[in-house]
Amino acid sequence: MYTFSSKLKTFSFLLMAIGVLGIGYGFWSAPKDIQEVETLLAAESHGSHGEVKHETSKPVEEHVVSNGHEEAQSTKEGNAIVSPTDSTSEVINEVHENSLHTEVAVKKGEHEISEEVKHAEHAEHLNHVLHQLQNKPWAAFYVACIFFMLVSLGVLAFYAIQQVAQAGWSPVLFRVMLGITSYLPVGSVVFFIVLLLCGLHLNHLFIWLDPEVVATDKLIANKAGYLNFPFWIIRAAIFLTGWNLYHYFSRKYCLAQDDASDDLFYKKNFKLSAVFLVFFIVTESIMSWDWIMSIDPHWFSTLFGWYVFSSFFVSGITTIALVTLYLKSRGFLEHVNTSHIHDLAKFMFGFSIFWTYLWFSQYMLIWYANIPEEVTYYITRIELYNIPFFGAVVMNFVFPLLILVNTDFKRITWVLVMAGAVILVGHYIDFFNMIMPGTVGDRWFIGVSEIASVLFFLGLFIYVVFTALTKVPLLPKRNPFIEESKHFHY
Repeated sequence: MYTFSSKLKTFSFLLMAIGVLGIGYGFWSAPKDIQEVETLLAAESHGSHGEVKHETSKPVEEHVVSNGHEEAQSTKEGNAIVSPTDSTSEVINEVHENSLHTEVAVKKGEHEISEEVKHAEHAEHLNHVLHQLQNKPWAAFYVACIFFMLVSLGVLAFYAIQQVAQAGWSPVLFRVMLGITSYLPVGSVVFFIVLLLCGLHLNHLFIWLDPEVVATDKLIANKAGYLNFPFWIIRAAIFLTGWNLYHYFSRKYCLAQDDASDDLFYKKNFKLSAVFLVFFIVTESIMSWDWIMSIDPHWFSTLFGWYVFSSFFVSGITTIALVTLYLKSRGFLEHVNTSHIHDLAKFMFGFSIFWTYLWFSQYMLIWYANIPEEVTYYITRIELYNIPFFGAVVMNFVFPLLILVNTDFKRITWVLVMAGAVILVGHYIDFFNMIMPGTVGDRWFIGVSEIASVLFFLGLFIYVVFTALTKVPLLPKRNPFIEESKHFHY
């Protein structure tokens, strides 16, 4: 039986404590009203408002001076040509004064209207920036929350595939997979609470939840039959409940098989896994639309469900490899050999290439079609998120390709740990790229909120997973393929 190391447990608590403090600081430091935003923007501009004001006032003064000079000149020239009588002069002066008053009144009215428009536009801009800055700690928390939850879901899907495929190499890793998927119930509860808070309008992560936006946006209004809070939250409850029910019963059958005298529980697990995979492939696509793509409700992609799946699936496989290597280093999993590790590394490599294929396909098709409603998604990310956008490609494709293409490297522990760490960070950044532009716009940076959120969920993930591993034997006893798995070599 595995024993949770006191050092690792303390480390997980420390991560959670630092994370809570950082998350709290992120919410506390977010601007509370428009005045704080205006002060912030003024500080960012470094006095540029004063320069603009000076430049705009100068032409007005020149216009007034030049008008005065022209009037004086015309009067002077008029006096030189004609010498009107006093009565005629009075009439002319009165008409001239009336025309001047009328012109001044018209200009004053136009100036007041222009000032009102500018003031309204400025207030709207400040309100928009306020929403973005208030979204930042929420978005950082949301990215980390959904990423770690989907990592455990990816492991659950991989485990189900192994069950249905009746794989002979992987049963010695089943308890590691079940330990990682034990985070799914905890992550699901936290994530569902976040979705409820979105529906209560405590943030602006999903603009289609705002009735004022829906009322003024025809495109979003046309999707209101699908994108509405009651239907949205019901779908979320169905998805999360279905995934967690499979986790519960599959784990129950897997453990019951250890003490059984036949393969009845194994067969039940096989049938249940087959049903789950059908449910998963449907709900995963809808989940990606609901929880990620709807953050940008004007944009859609038919490849998006597969793209999200490839990202968290390879992250889940990478997590299996890293946890397995850690347990091996502590003297456990004696039947796991370099051939098992090599197979996990092959999946890491293969699905990194699969992710790249989907990334390029989605990007290339939208770029080639050049439809304004679609290209804005990539224009925003390339112009405002240039480094993380292309950095994710380097970390999730170039690096795994160069490292894991070598067969020998797939069996070397430190190489796999390094590659695995880069892949996990790279796919966190991938989720960052999917979520942040639609929630904070150009107000992004990797700051306290982002780092603290990752640390908190990493600490929670470590604590839940390794606690679960202590509760059951790490080797299934009566799996029909366990002996084949023990002697798996090539």
